[in-house]
Amino acid sequence: FTQLHKRVLLIDADLRRPSLHRFFGIKNKVGLTNVITGQVGLEDGCLQSTNVPNLFVLLSGSKTPSPAELLASKAMASVLSRSAELFDMVVIDSAPLFPVVDTHSLLGLSDSVMLIARSGMTQGPAVKSAVELIEQAEVAVDEVIDVMGRATIEAVLRLSAEQVAGPKRRGKRGPARQPSWHGSQPGVVSLAERKLRVDRPRLRRRVGEGGCEVAVPAYEAMRTGRLGQRMLEILMNGVSTRKYREVLPEMAETVGVSKSSVSREAMEASEQVLRQLAERQFTDVDLLIIYLDGLQFGAHHVLVAIGVDTAGRKHLLGLRDGASENATVATGLLEDLVARGVGPERRRLFVIDGAKALRKAIARVFGRGSLVQRCRNHKLRNVLGHLPKEQHDQTRSAIRAAWKLDASEGMQRLEQLALWLGRDYPAAAESIREGLAEMFTVNRIGLPASLRRCLTTTNLIDSTHSGARQRTVRITNWQSGNMALRWAAAAFVETEKNYRRIMGYRDLWMLKAHLDRGEQHEVNHALMAG
Repeated sequence: FTQLHKRVLLIDADLRRPSLHRFFGIKNKVGLTNVITGQVGLEDGCLQSTNVPNLFVLLSGSKTPSPAELLASKAMASVLSRSAELFDMVVIDSAPLFPVVDTHSLLGLSDSVMLIARSGMTQGPAVKSAVELIEQAEVAVDEVIDVMGRATIEAVLRLSAEQVAGPKRRGKRGPARQPSWHGSQPGVVSLAERKLRVDRPRLRRRVGEGGCEVAVPAYEAMRTGRLGQRMLEILMNGVSTRKYREVLPEMAETVGVSKSSVSREAMEASEQVLRQLAERQFTDVDLLIIYLDGLQFGAHHVLVAIGVDTAGRKHLLGLRDGASENATVATGLLEDLVARGVGPERRRLFVIDGAKALRKAIARVFGRGSLVQRCRNHKLRNVLGHLPKEQHDQTRSAIRAAWKLDASEGMQRLEQLALWLGRDYPAAAESIREGLAEMFTVNRIGLPASLRRCLTTTNLIDSTHSGARQRTVRITNWQSGNMALRWAAAAFVETEKNYRRIMGYRDLWMLKAHLDRGEQHEVNHALMAG
């Protein structure tokens, strides 16, 4: 991941027996425990670089008598949330799942878990407890790693069978109504990008009790990762289907998959993702903010809508084939959102890229009273695009300084800048004046700086776009708008798994209060008019 120029943070969360400081040769003076207890901030020198480019570490820090309590605290959740904002990937090196409980609280805060077991070293009861976690779907186990994989998997299957039928008793029957062992047979389990051949145990009920086969829970759990979905995930991580066999580790037990079947499965899975995305309902979600922006795939455009609820959580609302400059496309997407529960009666803030078609569509579907904040990054790029390079630094500084002021004073400063630039660069001056009032919407509302950074740009969508581009970079022949839409849906849904709450979400109550006041004012006005 670091070789893809992505920033990775490795956290030493084994507070009882930390080891990363020795591995990297770094003194373990300040780290995770100090951040959790509030002694230092996460960015106050705790994040240390390593000799691996783009890899940073957060060491365990000072020793603590209560590691489990610290790891289960809200402060730990905040550390992970902030880390996810600063880095593309966060990896936690934790204590073993058993016998201590330190790591259990981290399972619910993680997107996935890697369970490491070694043949001849990991004890049966420990593996058995991990089996229960798998069966209960309390964790998403991506890989179970062993010296060559199969020995541990088969041990897990035997332990799971024992939980159902009890231990094998040579020549003896188990208790009444308990399934009996019935030998074994070849089976296949999914391990990340592999399909691995294993010998799986068979269990059956006695003839008098129906004589039917009884499922082994762990085996059924390991088979739930469908081929199409996993192939799609592999493709979304930038692996070409034409080179699929080359990237799979060569193992005699691995089941081969043809190129054509991979492509077909991937397409069917991506179409299913698109259908599921188009059918999402938002009737019970109170969305305060809707971001709208466009993304280009070859010659095709996709318009994207992402919402933010009152708790600061992001929701991928929908996609539409077409550019943001197309009023029909924009209106169609917004009308579809209304049909799926994003009611126009709720006053909202829309953050858009500046396309006039988007502004018209918002007024048409959600009413002219909707608040609109124009993306400042788009505006700045547009203004600088009309100026020679020697004018960029001064103009950029002047515009950014104006944006920090109150709305009225900031608009006056930019009007003065437009007058000054207008003599030699009229196009730049016109760009500054265009949509000027909507550049200061959040200032006019009086929102704090904690929210302004997030609500004045479409960076929230841009970061999702970055993930989508990374996952589709190998596709060079975009054959149709439907293909672009299908792959965009798959890429966005995959990127959505890493969504975190927006920065400043604790202050969203201020935006909600303002929107609610405006909504009540409109109701009172309508009653008086009636």
